[in-house]
Amino acid sequence: MEQMEQWLNSTLAQQLKQFATDFWAALPQIAVAIVVLLVTWLLVKGARSLVARVARSARIRRSLIEVLQMVVTAAIWIVGVLIATVIVFPSMTPAKMLTALGLGSVAIGFAFKDVFENFLAGILILFREPFRLGDYVECGSIEGQVEEITIRDTHIRQTDGQRVVMPNALLFKEPVTVRTDNDFRRTTIICGVAYGEDVDQAREVITNAVKRVDTVRDDVRDVQILAKEFNSSSIDFEVTWWTGSRPVDIRVSRDQVVAAVKRALDDAGIEIPFPYRTLTFKGPAPDGLGRQGGGHRDACAGQLETVSS
Repeated sequence: MEQMEQWLNSTLAQQLKQFATDFWAALPQIAVAIVVLLVTWLLVKGARSLVARVARSARIRRSLIEVLQMVVTAAIWIVGVLIATVIVFPSMTPAKMLTALGLGSVAIGFAFKDVFENFLAGILILFREPFRLGDYVECGSIEGQVEEITIRDTHIRQTDGQRVVMPNALLFKEPVTVRTDNDFRRTTIICGVAYGEDVDQAREVITNAVKRVDTVRDDVRDVQILAKEFNSSSIDFEVTWWTGSRPVDIRVSRDQVVAAVKRALDDAGIEIPFPYRTLTFKGPAPDGLGRQGGGHRDACAGQLETVSS
C-alpha cells in the first residue's frame, strides 16, 4: 500500500513538474497571444468608431450602422483569435483552424437555421430599405406603423396600440404593402342617388361638395365622380379623391367627405334612397298582422306592401 502511494505521489509530482515546465516554456507565447488579443480589442474599438462616423456622414440608418459594426467586429475578432491560437499552439496551423471553423459553422447553421434566416433577412431589409421607420405597412393580417427594425425582427405598432414583433424572414418572404410610401393616397366611397334624380346634376353636386373638403387634395390629383352601376334602389357613384396616406388621414377625410356629400345632396333636394321591400303573403296572415280593434285575422289575406330600410 505504501509503495502504491509512493508511486502515485511520484507520478503526480512528475506530472505537475512537467506541467510547470511546459507552462514556463510556453509563457512567452502566451504573453504574445495576450498582447495580440489586446491589440485586437483596440482595433475593434477603433474600427467601430470609424464605421459609425463614416456611416453617419453618409446618413445611414442606425440599425444598419449596428449591423456594419457587428460584421467588422466579428471579422477582426476571428482574425485576432486565430493568430493568438497559432502563437500559443504552433502545431495548430491556420488551415486546420479554418477547417474546424468551417465544420463548426455548418453544425451551428443547422442548429440555428431560423435564427440565421431572420438574421440574413434583417440585413437584406436594412440594406434594401423597402420601408422606413415611421411607415405604415401591412403584411398578412398585421397592419401598423414601423417602430424599430433590428437584425432579427421588426417591431410594428398597430393602430389599436398593440405592438407586434414580426420575424424579418416573414417580412422578406411575404408581400408587404407600404401604405405611406407616398405622401398621398387615394380613397373611395360609394354614394347612391334615387332613380328619379338627374344623374349629371347629382354628379355636379357631389363633385363640388368633395372639392370643398379641406382634407381632399385636388391639387395633387383630380377628384373623380363616376357612375358605377344600377343598384337595387339607386344609381351608385364611385367617389374617389386623394388625401394623406396615414390611416388616420384616410378615416378623417372619409368622415368629412361623407358629411359634406350628405349635406350637399339634402340642400339640393336630391334623394339618397334606402332599399324598398315588397312582401307578399299568400293565405291567412300571421297572428297579429290583421288585428285592429275587433277585426278578424283573414282581413290581411292578399298582398301587403311595406317599405323598410
